[in-house]
Amino acid sequence: MNIQPLADRVLLKAIEKDSITDSGIYLPESANKEKPYIYEVVAVGEWAPEKKINVQIWDKVLCGQYSGDEIKLEWEEFKIVANEYILAIVK
Repeated sequence: MNIQPLADRVLLKAIEKDSITDSGIYLPESANKEKPYIYEVVAVGEWAPEKKINVQIWDKVLCGQYSGDEIKLEWEEFKIVANEYILAIVK
């Protein structure tokens, strides 16, 4: 994939996980209708002099569900957001 976000934009890919409830019930990703909030950073835009980008490729980040623009490339879904819409880095 050859995508380079511009300025302070960050390209994110959703981290999809199957989950098990506290009672032991298996919930596949297809049963979860809400979009994930945790993403992996795939690409980071060139640094803009007036803004500092706080994330790096491979970081796992928390991002608002409705922020940014969703795109589909090569049968995969991504989200492009401005650096300011990334809420936290997940460690």
